Amino acid sequence: MSDAWLAVLAVGAGTVAIKGIGPVAVGTRQLPRSALDVLEMLAPALLAALVVVETFASGRSLVVDARLAGVAAGALAVALRAPIWMVVLAGALATALVRLATG
Repeated sequence: MSDAWLAVLAVGAGTVAIKGIGPVAVGTRQLPRSALDVLEMLAPALLAALVVVETFASGRSLVVDARLAGVAAGALAVALRAPIWMVVLAGALATALVRLATG
């Protein structure tokens, strides 16, 4: 077995151990309110960061292309309180139309 696979297995085992220790060690304790507030804000912040990176990044450079139109159309659909399937459809259609127009 190569050194790379040993490293993958070690990291995987460490990840499983860390994920298992958390609930066992502190599963019965209540988190402080300040920690719960931070955890509530974490998911939206990570999702926003993922959207920004996937929209504006291509490798290690910033780009503005059809993906921006898709995100803008999806954001507009969200602002208009459209159902989630319509938000996804609006984003996909906007992206496809811009790609079709720019060839």
